[in-house]
Amino acid sequence: MNEANSLIRPDRGEDAIAIHLVTKEECEAFAKGLAPAQRASLAAQKFEGRPTEVAILPDGDGWFAVGGVANRASLTSWCLARLAEELPEGSYRLANAEPGAAMFGWVTGQYRFSRYKSEDKAAGERVLLTGQVGQIGAILAEAEAECRLRDLVNTPAEELGPAALEAECDKLARAHKAELAVVRGERLEQEYPMVHAVGRAAARHHAPRLMHLCWGNPADPVLAIVGKGVCFDSGGLDIKPASGMRLMKKDMGGAAHALALAGLVMGAGLKVRLHLLVPAVENAISGGAFRPGDILKSRKGLTVEIDNTDAEGRLILGDALTRASEEGPDLIVDFATLTGAARVALGPDLPALFARRDETAEAFLAAGKAADDPAWRLPLPEAYREYLSSDVADMSNSSSHPYAGASVAGLFLDRFVGEGIDWVHFDTFAWNPFPRPGRPRGGRGLGLRAAWHAIRARYGG
Repeated sequence: MNEANSLIRPDRGEDAIAIHLVTKEECEAFAKGLAPAQRASLAAQKFEGRPTEVAILPDGDGWFAVGGVANRASLTSWCLARLAEELPEGSYRLANAEPGAAMFGWVTGQYRFSRYKSEDKAAGERVLLTGQVGQIGAILAEAEAECRLRDLVNTPAEELGPAALEAECDKLARAHKAELAVVRGERLEQEYPMVHAVGRAAARHHAPRLMHLCWGNPADPVLAIVGKGVCFDSGGLDIKPASGMRLMKKDMGGAAHALALAGLVMGAGLKVRLHLLVPAVENAISGGAFRPGDILKSRKGLTVEIDNTDAEGRLILGDALTRASEEGPDLIVDFATLTGAARVALGPDLPALFARRDETAEAFLAAGKAADDPAWRLPLPEAYREYLSSDVADMSNSSSHPYAGASVAGLFLDRFVGEGIDWVHFDTFAWNPFPRPGRPRGGRGLGLRAAWHAIRARYGG
């Protein structure tokens, strides 16, 4: 897609095509104020002011656009997305409203993942001019983070394996002058044994590793961000069916969220000591694959009996969360495409949010609602901890019961977060199966903006 910073610009009075926003209640009065030919054109296009409707009306030698919205006085992130998708290239300004949060959808509405389309022609820019200059930078930063996240999730696993994910971490570190340490090979086996066990069956160019990025003043509060980086998930020896494997390039969606969030934190210069941890593996099948019934050691010292090799994301996160806890963080936030149970419960649009502290959960939920990125809190019931019991190890990696799968996975992770640490876990889908304005089918941030707005408020950004 075009660079986001070219799609929203300060309005300096240059020529631009007008966009009139109209609600369903205003449509009749708006039509009465038009010339007869314009009124006829509006009727011919069956425009009634419903949200996402778009019409183009003649105006002398030129034309102007009309867009349907629910409320002109309070535009959401997606109110201008359909206009950005459908209007011809050119420069535009709103005639009767301020874009505000809708600038986000104007940018993401022009997102296209066309890297592998040999005949795809780059779309021209639809530029929005606005007088809300003070908001442009922050909204563009969020839109750029969202688009980078989508690119990562949409890229096939052969091109975005653990080595490529490491390269993305290195790129991020260089951009913000951060420190990056990468653990591989024998050190990985010793220091992060569950990460190594999950990823050891993959071919050499997809070998497992853990990336640890550090940034900020060591005297500031420690913020740890952790992202599940399973670059492809076959299910391991408990192999998935073909239908379940088809979208598993997106199983590193948690890592994509973590990278995007870390970029926003550093880009805004928040007063935190940031630790970003990304365990990166491919859950493959070979003679070296870990097996059902194996007992793995963990960085924390707990032993884990493998009941299901397809419950691998929680294993690599367990080691990474242990390492994050060692920094004595003020807050840990992790993202993972962790369970199908969360999708059964909440569908594709609502990430499940788990938190130890009610006040932290409420802050993240409120931030998500305000940023048009809602989440839904699910519980961590003490009574369900016994579902992870094992006869031969400290715990099992999955439950033999078909109940509360998302909560049980959250309870597994909770065992690896240090005692008393404030912790938020997003079980996110990272994918949009149904195209809508500003959200094409494919990779999508779900929980990213909720987390960013909550963190920015917490640390005074």
